[in-house]
Amino acid sequence: MSRVSVVIPAYNNADFLAETVESVLAQDFDDFELIISDHSSQDDTWAVMQQFASDPRVTLMQIPSGGGARANWQAVTDAAGGELLKLVCGDDILYPGVLRQQVEAFDAHPEAVLVASSRDILDAAGSPLIRNRGIDSLEGLVDGKQAVRASIVAGTNLFGEPACVMVRRELLHAAGGWDDRNPYLIDQASYARVLFQGPMVGIRVAGAGFRVNAGQWSVALAADQAAQAAGFHAQIAAEHPDLVSERDVSTGNRRARRAAYMRRLVYIVFARRLRMPDTSRSAA
Repeated sequence: MSRVSVVIPAYNNADFLAETVESVLAQDFDDFELIISDHSSQDDTWAVMQQFASDPRVTLMQIPSGGGARANWQAVTDAAGGELLKLVCGDDILYPGVLRQQVEAFDAHPEAVLVASSRDILDAAGSPLIRNRGIDSLEGLVDGKQAVRASIVAGTNLFGEPACVMVRRELLHAAGGWDDRNPYLIDQASYARVLFQGPMVGIRVAGAGFRVNAGQWSVALAADQAAQAAGFHAQIAAEHPDLVSERDVSTGNRRARRAAYMRRLVYIVFARRLRMPDTSRSAA
Protein backbone atom coordinates (compact mmCIF):
# COMPACT_ATOMS: atom_id res chain seq x y z
CA MET A 1 0.00 0.00 0.00
CA SER A 2 1.36 3.40 -0.98
CA ARG A 3 1.78 6.15 1.62
CA VAL A 4 0.05 8.72 -0.60
CA SER A 5 -2.88 8.40 -2.97
CA VAL A 6 -3.07 11.07 -5.65
CA VAL A 7 -6.49 10.99 -7.28
CA ILE A 8 -7.63 12.82 -10.41
CA PRO A 9 -11.39 13.05 -11.04
CA ALA A 10 -11.30 13.94 -14.73
CA TYR A 11 -14.18 15.34 -16.78
CA ASN A 12 -13.72 16.80 -20.27
CA ASN A 13 -10.06 17.51 -19.54
CA ALA A 14 -8.55 16.12 -22.74
CA ASP A 15 -6.64 19.31 -23.53
CA PHE A 16 -4.83 19.47 -20.19
CA LEU A 17 -4.95 16.04 -18.54
CA ALA A 18 -1.63 14.74 -19.88
CA GLU A 19 0.18 17.76 -18.42
CA THR A 20 -1.58 17.21 -15.09
CA VAL A 21 -0.69 13.52 -14.94
CA GLU A 22 2.92 14.14 -15.96
CA SER A 23 3.28 16.69 -13.15
CA VAL A 24 2.29 13.96 -10.69
CA LEU A 25 4.47 11.21 -12.15
CA ALA A 26 7.51 13.51 -12.17
CA GLN A 27 7.44 14.07 -8.38
CA ASP A 28 10.62 13.26 -6.45
CA PHE A 29 8.60 11.41 -3.79
CA ASP A 30 7.87 7.93 -5.12
CA ASP A 31 5.71 6.22 -2.46
CA PHE A 32 2.41 7.09 -4.13
CA GLU A 33 -0.33 5.62 -6.27
CA LEU A 34 -2.18 7.61 -8.92
CA ILE A 35 -5.84 6.89 -9.63
CA ILE A 36 -7.57 8.65 -12.52
CA SER A 37 -11.32 8.49 -12.99
CA ASP A 38 -13.21 9.59 -16.09
CA HIS A 39 -16.76 10.75 -15.36
CA SER A 40 -18.33 10.02 -18.76
CA SER A 41 -16.45 12.78 -20.55
CA GLN A 42 -17.69 13.95 -23.94
CA ASP A 43 -14.21 14.64 -25.29
CA ASP A 44 -11.05 12.49 -25.61
CA THR A 45 -10.29 12.33 -21.89
CA TRP A 46 -10.47 8.51 -21.77
CA ALA A 47 -8.19 8.22 -24.80
CA VAL A 48 -5.64 10.57 -23.22
CA MET A 49 -5.66 8.44 -20.07
CA GLN A 50 -4.62 5.34 -22.03
CA GLN A 51 -1.09 6.64 -22.59
CA PHE A 52 -0.46 6.17 -18.85
CA ALA A 53 -2.05 2.71 -18.53
CA SER A 54 1.28 0.84 -18.55
CA ASP A 55 2.72 2.79 -15.60
CA PRO A 56 2.50 0.50 -12.53
CA ARG A 57 1.70 3.49 -10.31
CA VAL A 58 -1.40 4.35 -12.33
CA THR A 59 -4.94 2.95 -12.09
CA LEU A 60 -7.59 4.03 -14.60
CA MET A 61 -11.31 3.86 -13.94
CA GLN A 62 -14.61 5.12 -15.36
CA ILE A 63 -17.85 6.00 -13.61
CA PRO A 64 -21.28 6.54 -15.18
CA SER A 65 -22.74 9.99 -15.72
CA GLY A 66 -24.79 11.71 -13.04
CA GLY A 67 -24.19 12.90 -9.51
CA GLY A 68 -22.20 16.01 -10.37
CA ALA A 69 -18.62 16.62 -9.32
CA ARG A 70 -19.11 14.90 -5.96
CA ALA A 71 -19.84 11.56 -7.62
CA ASN A 72 -16.47 11.58 -9.37
CA TRP A 73 -14.55 13.03 -6.42
CA GLN A 74 -16.02 10.47 -4.05
CA ALA A 75 -15.59 7.51 -6.40
CA VAL A 76 -11.90 8.14 -7.00
CA THR A 77 -11.37 8.86 -3.29
CA ASP A 78 -13.12 5.62 -2.29
CA ALA A 79 -10.76 3.73 -4.63
CA ALA A 80 -7.70 5.13 -2.84
CA GLY A 81 -5.77 3.13 -0.27
CA GLY A 82 -3.08 5.53 0.95
CA GLU A 83 -2.81 7.02 4.40
CA LEU A 84 -2.64 10.48 2.83
CA LEU A 85 -4.79 11.78 -0.02
CA LYS A 86 -4.31 14.54 -2.56
CA LEU A 87 -7.06 15.26 -5.09
CA VAL A 88 -5.94 17.03 -8.26
CA CYS A 89 -8.44 18.36 -10.77
CA GLY A 90 -7.78 17.29 -14.34
CA ASP A 91 -6.46 20.64 -15.56
CA ASP A 92 -4.27 21.68 -12.61
CA ILE A 93 -0.52 21.17 -12.17
CA LEU A 94 1.55 19.92 -9.26
CA TYR A 95 4.86 21.73 -8.82
CA PRO A 96 8.08 19.72 -8.34
CA GLY A 97 8.65 18.50 -4.80
CA VAL A 98 5.20 19.23 -3.39
CA LEU A 99 4.40 15.60 -2.46
CA ARG A 100 7.68 15.21 -0.59
CA GLN A 101 7.31 18.59 1.12
CA GLN A 102 3.79 17.90 2.35
CA VAL A 103 4.60 14.36 3.54
CA GLU A 104 7.56 15.77 5.46
CA ALA A 105 5.20 18.27 7.10
CA PHE A 106 2.99 15.40 8.27
CA ASP A 107 6.05 13.56 9.57
CA ALA A 108 7.19 16.64 11.47
CA HIS A 109 3.69 17.18 12.90
CA PRO A 110 1.99 13.79 13.33
CA GLU A 111 -0.96 15.48 15.03
CA ALA A 112 -1.80 17.38 11.81
CA VAL A 113 -4.88 16.33 9.87
CA LEU A 114 -4.20 18.45 6.78
CA VAL A 115 -1.28 20.17 5.06
CA ALA A 116 -1.90 23.05 2.65
CA SER A 117 0.44 25.06 0.42
CA SER A 118 -0.19 28.31 -1.35
CA ARG A 119 -0.83 28.19 -5.12
CA ASP A 120 -0.44 30.07 -8.36
CA ILE A 121 -3.46 31.04 -10.46
CA LEU A 122 -2.83 29.99 -14.07
CA ASP A 123 -4.28 31.03 -17.41
CA ALA A 124 -5.44 28.56 -20.06
CA ALA A 125 -1.87 28.13 -21.32
CA GLY A 126 -0.57 27.33 -17.83
CA SER A 127 1.21 30.65 -17.29
CA PRO A 128 0.81 32.32 -13.87
CA LEU A 129 -1.62 35.22 -13.54
CA ILE A 130 -1.28 35.53 -9.76
CA ARG A 131 1.55 33.97 -7.78
CA ASN A 132 1.70 32.46 -4.31
CA ARG A 133 -1.93 33.02 -3.32
CA GLY A 134 -3.53 31.64 -0.17
CA ILE A 135 -2.53 30.49 3.35
CA ASP A 136 -2.29 34.11 4.64
CA SER A 137 -2.25 33.83 8.46
CA LEU A 138 -2.38 30.03 8.42
CA GLU A 139 1.36 29.46 8.13
CA GLY A 140 2.97 26.76 10.25
CA LEU A 141 1.04 24.59 12.72
CA VAL A 142 -2.42 26.11 13.23
CA ASP A 143 -5.34 24.94 15.35
CA GLY A 144 -7.90 23.42 12.98
CA LYS A 145 -10.95 25.15 14.41
CA GLN A 146 -9.23 28.52 14.31
CA ALA A 147 -8.22 27.85 10.70
CA VAL A 148 -11.87 27.26 9.81
CA ARG A 149 -12.91 30.46 11.56
CA ALA A 150 -10.13 32.44 9.81
CA SER A 151 -11.32 31.18 6.43
CA ILE A 152 -14.91 32.18 7.19
CA VAL A 153 -13.93 35.66 8.36
CA ALA A 154 -11.73 36.08 5.28
CA GLY A 155 -14.67 35.17 3.05
CA THR A 156 -12.46 32.97 0.88
CA ASN A 157 -10.80 29.55 0.78
CA LEU A 158 -7.53 30.08 2.64
CA PHE A 159 -6.70 26.34 2.45
CA GLY A 160 -6.67 26.41 -1.34
CA GLU A 161 -7.97 24.23 -4.13
CA PRO A 162 -7.48 20.45 -3.75
CA ALA A 163 -4.17 20.29 -5.65
CA CYS A 164 -2.66 22.45 -2.88
CA VAL A 165 -3.91 20.24 -0.04
CA MET A 166 -2.97 16.85 1.37
CA VAL A 167 -5.31 15.30 3.92
CA ARG A 168 -5.50 12.19 6.08
CA ARG A 169 -7.80 9.99 4.02
CA GLU A 170 -9.52 8.25 6.93
CA LEU A 171 -10.37 11.57 8.54
CA LEU A 172 -11.96 12.83 5.33
CA HIS A 173 -14.02 9.64 5.32
CA ALA A 174 -14.91 10.13 8.99
CA ALA A 175 -16.08 13.67 8.18
CA GLY A 176 -18.56 12.30 5.63
CA GLY A 177 -16.47 12.53 2.47
CA TRP A 178 -16.81 15.37 0.02
CA ASP A 179 -19.45 17.88 1.13
CA ASP A 180 -21.24 19.44 -1.86
CA ARG A 181 -24.18 21.09 -0.12
CA ASN A 182 -22.70 24.28 -1.55
CA PRO A 183 -21.08 22.92 -4.72
CA TYR A 184 -18.73 25.86 -5.40
CA LEU A 185 -17.24 25.32 -1.95
CA ILE A 186 -16.97 21.52 -2.05
CA ASP A 187 -13.24 21.64 -1.28
CA GLN A 188 -13.34 24.32 1.43
CA ALA A 189 -16.38 22.80 3.15
CA SER A 190 -14.89 19.30 3.14
CA TYR A 191 -11.52 20.40 4.46
CA ALA A 192 -13.22 22.47 7.16
CA ARG A 193 -14.92 19.36 8.49
CA VAL A 194 -11.59 17.54 8.58
CA LEU A 195 -10.06 20.49 10.47
CA PHE A 196 -12.54 20.11 13.29
CA GLN A 197 -10.62 16.90 14.04
CA GLY A 198 -7.17 18.48 14.48
CA PRO A 199 -4.60 21.08 13.38
CA MET A 200 -3.24 21.92 9.96
CA VAL A 201 0.17 22.87 8.64
CA GLY A 202 0.33 25.80 6.23
CA ILE A 203 3.28 26.17 3.85
CA ARG A 204 3.78 29.56 2.23
CA VAL A 205 5.36 28.15 -0.93
CA ALA A 206 3.31 27.56 -4.08
CA GLY A 207 2.80 23.83 -4.41
CA ALA A 208 0.46 23.77 -7.40
CA GLY A 209 -1.05 25.79 -10.21
CA PHE A 210 -4.83 26.22 -10.36
CA ARG A 211 -6.09 26.85 -13.88
CA VAL A 212 -9.03 29.20 -14.47
CA ASN A 213 -11.03 29.91 -17.61
CA ALA A 214 -13.14 32.69 -19.04
CA GLY A 215 -16.36 30.77 -18.52
CA GLN A 216 -16.09 31.45 -14.79
CA TRP A 217 -16.66 35.21 -14.78
CA SER A 218 -20.38 35.73 -15.41
CA VAL A 219 -22.39 38.03 -13.14
CA ALA A 220 -24.72 35.17 -12.27
CA LEU A 221 -21.82 32.95 -11.25
CA ALA A 222 -20.33 35.65 -9.03
CA ALA A 223 -23.68 35.99 -7.27
CA ASP A 224 -23.97 32.20 -6.88
CA GLN A 225 -20.46 31.96 -5.43
CA ALA A 226 -21.21 34.64 -2.86
CA ALA A 227 -24.58 33.11 -1.96
CA GLN A 228 -23.07 29.67 -1.47
CA ALA A 229 -20.28 31.10 0.66
CA ALA A 230 -22.95 32.68 2.86
CA GLY A 231 -24.72 29.32 3.07
CA PHE A 232 -21.52 27.60 4.15
CA HIS A 233 -20.80 30.28 6.75
CA ALA A 234 -24.31 29.91 8.16
CA GLN A 235 -23.94 26.11 8.39
CA ILE A 236 -20.70 26.30 10.35
CA ALA A 237 -22.07 29.02 12.64
CA ALA A 238 -25.18 26.95 13.37
CA GLU A 239 -23.12 23.84 14.12
CA HIS A 240 -20.39 25.67 16.11
CA PRO A 241 -21.88 28.84 17.65
CA ASP A 242 -19.09 28.85 20.24
CA LEU A 243 -16.54 29.26 17.45
CA VAL A 244 -18.17 31.43 14.77
CA SER A 245 -20.14 34.52 15.78
CA GLU A 246 -22.82 36.44 13.92
CA ARG A 247 -20.24 39.18 13.39
CA ASP A 248 -17.81 36.65 11.88
CA VAL A 249 -20.52 35.51 9.48
CA SER A 250 -21.47 39.06 8.52
CA THR A 251 -17.84 40.00 7.90
CA GLY A 252 -17.21 36.83 5.91
CA ASN A 253 -20.32 37.29 3.78
CA ARG A 254 -19.33 40.85 2.92
CA ARG A 255 -15.81 39.79 1.99
CA ALA A 256 -17.10 36.81 0.01
CA ARG A 257 -19.28 39.13 -2.11
CA ARG A 258 -16.34 41.41 -2.72
CA ALA A 259 -14.06 38.48 -3.55
CA ALA A 260 -16.57 37.02 -6.02
CA TYR A 261 -16.83 40.25 -7.96
CA MET A 262 -13.08 40.86 -7.81
CA ARG A 263 -12.62 37.42 -9.40
CA ARG A 264 -15.07 38.44 -12.08
CA LEU A 265 -13.04 41.59 -12.72
CA VAL A 266 -9.85 39.55 -13.03
CA TYR A 267 -11.58 37.19 -15.46
CA ILE A 268 -12.74 40.13 -17.57
CA VAL A 269 -9.32 41.81 -17.62
CA PHE A 270 -7.57 38.57 -18.58
CA ALA A 271 -10.40 37.12 -20.69
CA ARG A 272 -8.18 36.50 -23.71
CA ARG A 273 -5.61 34.56 -21.68
CA LEU A 274 -8.35 32.54 -20.00
CA ARG A 275 -10.13 31.48 -23.15
CA MET A 276 -10.27 27.70 -23.39
CA PRO A 277 -9.63 25.92 -26.69
CA ASP A 278 -12.64 24.69 -28.65
CA THR A 279 -13.02 20.96 -27.94
CA SER A 280 -16.24 20.50 -29.89
CA ARG A 281 -14.51 18.72 -32.74
CA SER A 282 -12.94 16.11 -30.46
CA ALA A 283 -16.29 15.56 -28.74
CA ALA A 284 -18.17 15.02 -32.00
